[in-house]
Amino acid sequence: MLILVGDNPFHGVSHLSQERARVRGDAVTTPEYAADLVMISLENGADGFMFSVSETTLSILRILGEKDVANGLRLYAITPAAAEIARLMGSEGGMEETAKRFARQMVTLGNFGAAFKGLKGAILMDPGSLLKSFVSYEISRIKSSAAKEAILDSVMLHEIVTDMGLALNLQWLFNLYIDFMLGLGIKPGFETRNFAFLVNRFREWNINLREIMIAAPFNKVGFQMNPSKVECEQALASLPEPNVVAISILAAGYLDLSEAAKYIKSLSNLKGFAVGVSREKHARETFEFLKERL
Repeated sequence: MLILVGDNPFHGVSHLSQERARVRGDAVTTPEYAADLVMISLENGADGFMFSVSETTLSILRILGEKDVANGLRLYAITPAAAEIARLMGSEGGMEETAKRFARQMVTLGNFGAAFKGLKGAILMDPGSLLKSFVSYEISRIKSSAAKEAILDSVMLHEIVTDMGLALNLQWLFNLYIDFMLGLGIKPGFETRNFAFLVNRFREWNINLREIMIAAPFNKVGFQMNPSKVECEQALASLPEPNVVAISILAAGYLDLSEAAKYIKSLSNLKGFAVGVSREKHARETFEFLKERL
């Protein structure tokens, strides 16, 4: 089973509350320390890194490359980092100016085709061109930051985009994204807090569930498992093959590792799971334990 280091503690994120994150001291203050935690996790059983694409996580990738520990490192990227995009749109003056900024940076990275699509999308307000442009930009950022030996397994749309697209019945968005990513030779992925709904809707749309990755909450107490724990488990069991990465396996710290591991082991069709760590001792013990149990 694939075991991934999650990046929530590197941003001071708690799914219960930010106050809880501060009280627990989960915020990892520097990319250097975060990179050390990833390295310790890899040494003790982790296979890869699941992260939202941001300046913080890109810095971590650069440090891992400099320390020559990225050989075979499997990367599962989530985009967009919602907070970063909101900040950019506020400071840059809206969607058009943000797209122009992306275009300038893509030119710097050598991605002229994506830069043109981004400007075209901004000028014509063409959402398809904007999506392709933005995803190309994010992939360029990842590849320019990560060592060549790292493997970009999947790029996943953030839950905000995924769940909004499901709610608004935007079948074109999912088909466009899947086709575009497959054309690049990268597994298209979707993070969601509405797993059962996504699986059912994709079947209605005749989307091939073998071609995609899904990241969704799975834990013993049903935390964030919508519409219910039972329906999510049933949808998981119905999949044609393992293509789901479980997140929130500790239910924001409510469960201990033993409880989480026992539940995860009981599920079929899980490709793997992600878990975050915020201390060196925590990283060693967590991934050593999970590797042994799972």
